Amino acid sequence: MPLPQERLYTIDDIYNLPEGTRAELIDGRIYYMAPPSRKHQQILLSLSRLIADYIDQKEGSCEVDIAPFAVFLNENNRNYVEPDISVVCDKNKLTDKGCTGAPDWIIEIVSPGSRRMDYFIKLFKYRSAGVREYWIVDPDKSRIFVYNFESEDTGEYSFSDSVMVGIYTDFHIDFSQLNI
Repeated sequence: MPLPQERLYTIDDIYNLPEGTRAELIDGRIYYMAPPSRKHQQILLSLSRLIADYIDQKEGSCEVDIAPFAVFLNENNRNYVEPDISVVCDKNKLTDKGCTGAPDWIIEIVSPGSRRMDYFIKLFKYRSAGVREYWIVDPDKSRIFVYNFESEDTGEYSFSDSVMVGIYTDFHIDFSQLNI
C-alpha cells in the first residue's frame, strides 16, 4: 500500500491565510508563527536602529527591513520567510512585495516557538539560498551565533560582547551597550 503524500503548499496558500495569521513557507511546508514577546521586539528595534544608522552615516546603498517583510528565497513558489531583520544591498532584489532572492545579512531573534526553525531549518535554508551572513540572537541564552557563509567563519558571543559585522569592514555591534 502506498504511503499518503504530504501536501506541498505554495506562496498563494500563504497569501490566502486568514487576515493576521503569520506563517512562513519552507520547501512547501507551512510553519505558523506565534506573536513575538516584548523583549524580542526591543532587541529587534535596537538592532535595526543601529544597522540603519550605520548605513545612513556611511551613505550606504543597503536597505534594512524588519518583519513582517516578505523574502522569497528561491525562484520557486515554495519558499517564503519573514526574517526579523533583513539587510539587502542589491536594490534589484526589492519589489513592492518584498525581497526576491537572498538578503545579504539576516538576523533572527529566537523565540521559544522558533528555536528549531532558527537554529536548524533556517540555518540550512539561508546558507543554501546565498545569504552572506546569518545571526541568531538568543535572548534566553544571552548568546549571539554568527555564521559568515562567505568566509565559512562561525562565532559565538555573549550579550556583553562586541560583534563584528562580516559584510562590512568597520562595523561592530556592542551588545553590552544595547538597552535589552
